[in-house]
Amino acid sequence: MHNRAHLHLSAFPIAKACHTFLALHSPLIHPTAIISPLATIADDVVIGPFSVIDGPAEISAGVTIDGHVLIRGLVKIAAHCKIGWGSVIGADPQDLHFDPRIHSGVIIGENNTIREYVTIHRGSAEGKFTAIGTNNFLMTGVHLAHDVQMGDYNVIANNVLLAGHITIGDRCFLGGGSGYHQFICIGDYAIVQGNAAISQDVPPYCMAHSQNKLSSLNVIGLKRAGFSPEQRLEIKKAFRLLLCSGNLTQAITEAEKHEWSPSALRLLDAVRQPSRKGILTRSNNLNH
Repeated sequence: MHNRAHLHLSAFPIAKACHTFLALHSPLIHPTAIISPLATIADDVVIGPFSVIDGPAEISAGVTIDGHVLIRGLVKIAAHCKIGWGSVIGADPQDLHFDPRIHSGVIIGENNTIREYVTIHRGSAEGKFTAIGTNNFLMTGVHLAHDVQMGDYNVIANNVLLAGHITIGDRCFLGGGSGYHQFICIGDYAIVQGNAAISQDVPPYCMAHSQNKLSSLNVIGLKRAGFSPEQRLEIKKAFRLLLCSGNLTQAITEAEKHEWSPSALRLLDAVRQPSRKGILTRSNNLNH
């Protein structure tokens, strides 16, 4: 998992100038778009009608911004991203205790596709950033609350709701309409069924569904990702030992007696160091 939240604050000048807006004259920028003079826009950026770039945003080469988009404050969008109609990036957190005077923002890596009406809120504390890695696909209506940290190559389906301080690994798939409680972690290669309600960590490689139900390993996903049969077998052994035994403490103690490959260790580490919300196990299913 990549730690992007503490990077790049120096890349955003804390400008003292007033927020006077400009209509930039460019064949790639619609004449109704409004751009702050504090913004840095690459020459080939496309900006659609009635979009607003408010503040010292940095928009890199090859980015396309559709119409009616609002990008506000300390937002850095890397090359070749697409921002869909009506999206809002960099708005204040939905936090009753938030101080709007703090300097926080959003960092978006390269090659992300952000479809229509996605909302991504800025970090909730001084110098903190909501951060998205590279090559992610956020479908229509997705919400990323303040301080979400997302890795690479994830697919987030329509109307997924991610609360504050959630960490998402790499190559996850979150089904449409699913909702996630604040502070949880979603491990690499995890998959969650649509309309699920999740308030504990989803372990790496695993499938979750319904309300905090852990199903099984994401076997098809592991095959597609190129894990060898030997790696998949070892991950399966670790899964059965750690998440199907019923006693997590004893399972961890037993697992630590064995030598594991880096792939299986990823699962053990997630179980040993869960978020404050705890981690889903198969034994949880008996309690719902």
